[in-house]
Amino acid sequence: MSWILIDFAMELQATYYGPFVLYDLGATETILGLIGFVSLIGLALVQFPGGYLADKYGRRWLISTLTFGVALSYIFYMLAPSWHWILVGALFGNFCSFYMPALEAMLADSMPSERRGMGFSIISLITKVATTPAPIFAGLLVTVFARANGMRIAYVIVTILFLIAATLRVKLKETVAQPGKIRFRDLWNFYPRAFKESVSVWKTLPRSMFYLFFVNLTVTFAISLSLLYYAVYAIEGSRSVLFISEFDWALVSTAIFVAMIVTAIPIGKFIDKIGRKIPLLVSYVILFPAVLLFVYGDLFRLFIALPLIGIGDVLFFSALASLQADLVPLEKRGKVIGLTNFTTFIIAAIGQLIGGILYERAPQLPFFLMLVFIVPSLIITLRLYEPKRREE
Repeated sequence: MSWILIDFAMELQATYYGPFVLYDLGATETILGLIGFVSLIGLALVQFPGGYLADKYGRRWLISTLTFGVALSYIFYMLAPSWHWILVGALFGNFCSFYMPALEAMLADSMPSERRGMGFSIISLITKVATTPAPIFAGLLVTVFARANGMRIAYVIVTILFLIAATLRVKLKETVAQPGKIRFRDLWNFYPRAFKESVSVWKTLPRSMFYLFFVNLTVTFAISLSLLYYAVYAIEGSRSVLFISEFDWALVSTAIFVAMIVTAIPIGKFIDKIGRKIPLLVSYVILFPAVLLFVYGDLFRLFIALPLIGIGDVLFFSALASLQADLVPLEKRGKVIGLTNFTTFIIAAIGQLIGGILYERAPQLPFFLMLVFIVPSLIITLRLYEPKRREE
C-alpha cells in the first residue's frame, strides 16, 4: 500500500520535472544534470550505513522512520523560487533514502526462491496500476493551473502521500530474526565498519554475482545518460526536438504504464520458467529499436517506443532482482545491496551530468551513447550463469 502511494507520487511530479526546472526555475540542461549528479552522490554515500544497519539492526525501523524524512524534503520543491532549492531538497531527500537497502532486502527476504520472477513482476504490476493515472493527473494540473503552479500543487500532493505512506510503513513486520538495538548517537561511527564489511562480504559470493554487478553498473550508466531528458526532448519548448504538446506527453506516459501492467504477469512467469539470463538478453534486444523510434519519433512512434522501453524495464529489473536474490544469502543481502547501490548511484550521478552536457551540444547524443553502453552489458550477461541452488 505504501509503495502504491509513493509510486503515484513520484510519477506525478516526474512527468514534467525537466521542463519545470528548465523553463520555470531558470536551469539549463547542464544544471539539470548537475542537480542529478550532486543528489545521487549524496544518496550513494548513505548506502553503506544503510545496508549495514539493515542487516545488523533490522529493516523495519529504518524504512518507517526515514520515509517521513523523504516526505518533508518535497517542501523545498513546493516552495522553490529557483533551481537551487530543488538541489537542496534533492540532497535532503536522498540523505533520508538510506533506508533503500533495508527496503530491497526486506522485499528479497519475503520472496520464495521458486517464485521470485513472478513476485518482482507482481510488485511492478501493483505499483504501475497505481501509477498509470499519475501522468494524466499531472497533465490536468499543468493544463488548468499552468506548468509552474500545477507543479507546485503536485508537490503538495506528493508530500501528503509520502506522509501517509510513512505512517503505513510503521506496520511493517521485521524479517531479521533477532535485530539488535540501535543507538542513534553511534550512527556515524558505523561508517568505517559498514564499508569494510560491505566490501569483505563479496569474497564469499559466487563469480556470477560479480558479473551481475557489472551488468547493473553499465545499464545504470546507459539509462542515466538520457533519463532526465525524455520530457525535455519531446515536450514543446525552446530545447525540444519533437514538439509534442504537454497533454499528449501525459497520454504517452500513461501508455507506458498500461504496457507494463499488461505484460507484468507474463514476464514474471517467463522469468520463473525459463530462468533469469534470457530475459536480461531480451530486454537489450527490445531497447535498441525502441530508443531509435523515440529519437526519430513523432506522436505515433512515441506510442510505440516508450511502452517498449517500459516493457524492457520490467524484464531487465525483475530478472536482475531475482538473480541477485538467488545468489545472495539473506544475512548478507543488506550489505550487498548497500555496496551495489553505492556504486550504481555514483555511476548514475556521472551519467546524468554527462547527459546534460551532451544534450546542450546535440540533443540526440545522450540517447545514442546510451545504446553504445548497452553493448558491453550484453556481452557481460552472456558470461552469467545461474546457481543450481537458489538462496532462500
